Amino acid sequence: MRVFKKKTVLAIVPVIIAGLICWSGGVASSAESVSFASLPFQPGERLVYNLRWGIIPAGYAELQVLPFATVNGEEAWHFIMSVQTTEFVDLFYKVRDRIETFTDLSMTNSLLYKKEQREGSTDRDVVIRFDWDSNSAVYSNKGEVREPIAIETGTLDPLASLYYIRTQSLADKLEVVKPVTDGKKVVRGVARIIGRETLNIDGTEYNTFMIEPDLKDVRGVFEKSDESKLRLWITDDDRRLLVKVKSKVVVGSFTGTLVEATLP
Repeated sequence: MRVFKKKTVLAIVPVIIAGLICWSGGVASSAESVSFASLPFQPGERLVYNLRWGIIPAGYAELQVLPFATVNGEEAWHFIMSVQTTEFVDLFYKVRDRIETFTDLSMTNSLLYKKEQREGSTDRDVVIRFDWDSNSAVYSNKGEVREPIAIETGTLDPLASLYYIRTQSLADKLEVVKPVTDGKKVVRGVARIIGRETLNIDGTEYNTFMIEPDLKDVRGVFEKSDESKLRLWITDDDRRLLVKVKSKVVVGSFTGTLVEATLP
């Protein structure tokens, strides 16, 4: 196991996480499935991100690949994202989020999605159950169940889609698409690789692809400004790590960077 550690910092806010998740639903290849052996991540991977709003530390987020789980008798990938703001930011907008997803081993279909969302006055416990016998998904919040929606084969939830993009062979000018659902509707998003950049993050150099998603379907702070943008930097290597996220929104600019990586 290799462990890369930068300084321990707190930094992440719901704006950038919401953007990242909305992006992830829009960037995935049209390929039907991927080879298990070719995947760049394995159980035990842990990525920690520092996010700043300008020069202000705002919190942190973790992405983890947990040991394989079983969902409805099927072996599954198990991914988790957790988000926590700093004590200072808590005074204005406290965030304690946990997002959990289970997907089939081929990374083709989501099986189960859970979101514990504690953001300011927002308090949600969302569950999306995927039924591939009937090609439907059912959304519930705190036990209140919505009517099922129709989904097509290959549909993923937002967090699973973030991992799915890492399974793809990235290349210059590549445009990628993927159906994704939040349990309420299904969208087909688009994202484009717009270039390459070499980054130096706390003394570590990364050769990366720059990816820019289409934000037209993103709700919330991004839709309030025509100048809103989100960019992501993913390494040009076998790991395809997300090492930087930057957003320009109506309330300013946020930058998230990878500060710790445990790679099995």
